[in-house]
Amino acid sequence: MYPPNRKYKLKPHIKEREHKARVRETNAQMWKEFRDREYAKHTSRSHYDGSKLEFTRWLDYILQVRDTYRKQGVNLPGDDLEFIQQYLEKYRKTMAAPLPKTYTPNLEQLDVRRRLRDSELEAATRPKLPTALPPDDEAELSRFLNTPGQVSKCAREAVTAADLRRLNPGQWLNDEVINFYGAMINQRAENGKAKVKRGKVLNAYYFSTFFWTKLTKEGYEKGRLAKWTKKVDIFSKDIVLIPVNHSNSHWTAAAINFKLKRFESYDSLDMAGEEVCQTLRGYVQAEHMNKKKKPFDFSGWENYVAEDNPKQQNGYDCGVFTCQTLESLSRGENTLIFTQKDMPYLRKRMLWEIGKARFRDD
Repeated sequence: MYPPNRKYKLKPHIKEREHKARVRETNAQMWKEFRDREYAKHTSRSHYDGSKLEFTRWLDYILQVRDTYRKQGVNLPGDDLEFIQQYLEKYRKTMAAPLPKTYTPNLEQLDVRRRLRDSELEAATRPKLPTALPPDDEAELSRFLNTPGQVSKCAREAVTAADLRRLNPGQWLNDEVINFYGAMINQRAENGKAKVKRGKVLNAYYFSTFFWTKLTKEGYEKGRLAKWTKKVDIFSKDIVLIPVNHSNSHWTAAAINFKLKRFESYDSLDMAGEEVCQTLRGYVQAEHMNKKKKPFDFSGWENYVAEDNPKQQNGYDCGVFTCQTLESLSRGENTLIFTQKDMPYLRKRMLWEIGKARFRDD
């Protein structure tokens, strides 16, 4: 009989360490075979142009963002392999892969074919972005990147060369770069007479990257968000633009579109968005009660989670996707024309625009 109240520590099984090592080795081999198989699928169907290393990092990034969304209460079921498999399958459908010709299609397949034909027609007529800056403008980029101290200023926002180096390939954008771009959007909207070749400048208002953190972590009252709009009536705007930082893991774009009566969410990984729209609804209600002293009329309003927006294929371009989405929305663009292939050019374009504190008109 064991002595009473005595604690015993069970020893691990003699083969436990060996078993765990074998499980890790087996899982690593399964993960490698899965990555190789999926990479071959993507490249053979012309969906993906990156290297195998970039593809691997992209998958790791998807899982990292998935875990971030889960912590925020978003229901994304499945283990790692199952989730990635479902995600990539959805991604391929979004990219509208050509269907085989040696079969009799059912109604669902005919609908996919019709959407593919429509997307091909749209792609053929869609305006194309340039692939490079003019030589004189390209030459200025190195000057911006090597200027000591403050390089550029717009309203209350300023950037240094260290901030601008975030626009080099493979870098994550920081708050300073994104907020500077937002300040340029506000400045252009306030000007009102600015001319653009595509779209029409809306009466837009951009909230800084810190707005979303305040709203979600502290709430409207505790975060004192009423003070953020002491000099701004958001209800007189066409659209309010918000960059969303998901726990320092992923940037997405959101908007309160008063013109179209929509709460909008644009995620370049296409994982979540409904929660963002619901949070914006709560903010609008609280802001309307504070400023107008009565509930907001949500008649005709809808949540819009974009599914056909541009998708990223790596783990570092989400900030550029977010900035370009917000800039396009500020011009009333219904179709976002940039893709992953445009990211190298758009990074250089943003570097030039921020260095000059004005948008290009080409």
